[in-house]
Amino acid sequence: MGVPDQLAERMSMAEQHEYLRARFSRRTMIRGGAVTLGAVAGGAFVPGAVAQAATPTRTFASAATVDGSLVAPFGRHLAYGADARTEMTISWQVPVAVKKPFVRIGAHPWDLSRKIEAEVRTLYTPAGVGASGDHTQYYVHAKLSHLKPGRTYYYGVGHQGFDPAEAHLLGTLGTFTTAPSHKEPFTFTAFGDQGVSYHGLANDSLILGQNPAFHLHAGDIAYADPAGQGKSADAGFDSRVWDQFLAQTESVAKSVPWMVSYGNHDMEAWYSPNGYGGEEARFTLPDNGPDKANLPGVYTFVHGNTAIISLDPNDVSFEIPANLGISGGTQTKWFEAQLKKYRASKDIDFIVVFFHHCAYCTSTAHASEGGVRQEWVPLFEKYTVDLVINGHNHQYERTDVIKGDKVVKKLPIGETAYPETEGVVYVTAGAAGRSLYAFTAPDSYEGHLNEVDSVASFINTKDGKVNETVAWSRVRYLNYSFLRVDVEPAARGHYARLKVSGIAETGDRIDHFTVARRAK
Repeated sequence: MGVPDQLAERMSMAEQHEYLRARFSRRTMIRGGAVTLGAVAGGAFVPGAVAQAATPTRTFASAATVDGSLVAPFGRHLAYGADARTEMTISWQVPVAVKKPFVRIGAHPWDLSRKIEAEVRTLYTPAGVGASGDHTQYYVHAKLSHLKPGRTYYYGVGHQGFDPAEAHLLGTLGTFTTAPSHKEPFTFTAFGDQGVSYHGLANDSLILGQNPAFHLHAGDIAYADPAGQGKSADAGFDSRVWDQFLAQTESVAKSVPWMVSYGNHDMEAWYSPNGYGGEEARFTLPDNGPDKANLPGVYTFVHGNTAIISLDPNDVSFEIPANLGISGGTQTKWFEAQLKKYRASKDIDFIVVFFHHCAYCTSTAHASEGGVRQEWVPLFEKYTVDLVINGHNHQYERTDVIKGDKVVKKLPIGETAYPETEGVVYVTAGAAGRSLYAFTAPDSYEGHLNEVDSVASFINTKDGKVNETVAWSRVRYLNYSFLRVDVEPAARGHYARLKVSGIAETGDRIDHFTVARRAK
């Protein structure tokens, strides 16, 4: 079933891959017993817009026609379930349809006796959609539950003909660790706006070295849609960019839950009315968001003493209004309910919120989003949110302590904020890999201070851009970077701490500050 030896000697691996794709062409498929889209390997994902484009005459190979031993999984990525202590989803991709995909899992690499069936979500992009060719992607997901808190598991992904428990495939195994059942120190990392690039690879390599418990990706994930307006008229869309992105991030995401929120470049309008049909094929996120909000990227989870909340600012964005008002206000109501719940919990010290569009940023590109300030900033302040992480603007910027749109306390590098009595600190960490933007003020970061009293900027409002001059821009760094947060619990009545660091692609620290709160 492979490439004939006489051809293989003259062909590159890419050419051999294309040969095998042609070998299992539509004509061959029909002879082997074809199935229509939506009946591949135990389940499928067919968003409405794609289902219409891919009428029943469009056929794909029966899984029985493919030798599974020739097909290797790639693009593994993990995500916590709603209960990060006991639930994990393992996701991956295969280049062609396979039969009976599964996950093997165990406490040791030599003991993978537990075998769990997986679900395939098939995503078809017709030729003519943006720059895409006629392309089908096969995303596979296995949701694991009843795991033990704080436990490291070994796992392997496979399908009929490719069993990771076999000796020659043990090198394909991965690991993951569930969240603990009690308060203990841990680290997490965060950024936004990565895409596919050498800088993205460099950041991923550094992130892996931080040994994070999980990673937050604050929107604009792969940039398959480079226009980012959330419209079917967006030019340049190429679904194959996702193949590159998931392969790029696998070094981290195969062992670290890669928790995404959705930005404007993640609204791919060809797949579903809300633009998230493609994302729902690729990712399985916690399903505890607001009911009937049409926002699959809105969810929450808890790790130790810290609650994480992912929001979707496309719902409130004046700047890019493709999904403006899509939840009908249910997202904000849900968000406040989560804040109220976590602040009342004796087990939760810190609340960290991450999403794409910036509440406070002085970039010359997007700057600040008025919809976020209008809808959510009052809630950040009411419930004393400890840290807000954004992307959207391709740079690193960190504010002073803000309340009521004003600086209530300057926060120089190395200093401490007390949100219970002061206000909120906002970090834009959008320099994960895409081309960089610009500031109107000079860079000012650790080891290179250049502080100014005010910075010229603007805010996006329902009436358009409104200029503003701000005093809250404390740290500015115009190069590739990410965020590292070290969480330090404390005994009741003592100060628990978030130690936050901006880390450059070079490995240098460009910022650090502390958020402190009395432990419950």
